[in-house]
Amino acid sequence: MLLCMRTTLQIDDQLMKAAKKAAAESGRTLTAVIEDALRIALSMARRKPESAKFKLPTFHMGELQPGVDLDNSAALLDILEEGDDPV
Repeated sequence: MLLCMRTTLQIDDQLMKAAKKAAAESGRTLTAVIEDALRIALSMARRKPESAKFKLPTFHMGELQPGVDLDNSAALLDILEEGDDPV
């Protein structure tokens, strides 16, 4: 037994024209086109967004300078600023 619910929707005129055209071109009913579109939209809404996977480029610049502690940001800043000359 097929259960259907009759309802009234307010749909943008241009969207309705496009749906009617798609129904006519595919030989299906407007209801079938709208139901399929709604199924697709709902299934996409349930999907978890895929995070963009990328790999950052890395460069081997040799060994660390003696006394450099990567866990001490203040000391790193001091080392980086040693070569800067104020202008």
